[in-house]
Amino acid sequence: MAKLYFKFGAMASSKTANALMTKFNYEEKGNRVWLIKPDLDTRDDYVDAQGKVVSVVKSRIGLSAVADVIGQQEDLLARFEAVQKAAPVDVIICDECQFLTGKQVDQMKYIAEYCNTPVLCFGLRADFQTKLFNGSKRLFELADSITEIKSVCRCGKKAIVNARLNDQGRVVVEGEQIFIGGNDKYEGMCWGCWQNQIEQEKKL
Repeated sequence: MAKLYFKFGAMASSKTANALMTKFNYEEKGNRVWLIKPDLDTRDDYVDAQGKVVSVVKSRIGLSAVADVIGQQEDLLARFEAVQKAAPVDVIICDECQFLTGKQVDQMKYIAEYCNTPVLCFGLRADFQTKLFNGSKRLFELADSITEIKSVCRCGKKAIVNARLNDQGRVVVEGEQIFIGGNDKYEGMCWGCWQNQIEQEKKL
């Protein structure tokens, strides 16, 4: 039977690169992949010559692919069924899965279990305050397979905190949970370095 997979890591752990390499591997074997991402992730989207917004999944190492966008209120199961009627897919790959709703994760589990279609989710575990995202929380509760994509802090320890940075490069500990950004706004740190930087900045 197909499974629901959750592959998580801190910022800059190559989650998106892993997602795109997985997509390539499936397609190389003749499988059709449905690459999706939540609509909250607009970082690499662009407007083409016809004025149409093109949604893109792009990694820091330069890999990229066009993706379908899933709205926050969208019925993911209904969308999947429509895709299957138009051009059946063999596997679903979702990037930035932390932005999914709990209900959408439930629907992914249903797709894996009852439609026998593997669903591979790549994303963050927790936000800049070390609190779980809704989508990630539900994936921890339902995923058949959970794997950490590891990365390192500047000190060499494992990075587990997605530290948010302001324009001066200082750690931010207050604000909205969702703030889209890349390496200019976030840095993967170990918990100790994150805490130390917070304490140092209190003295400034």
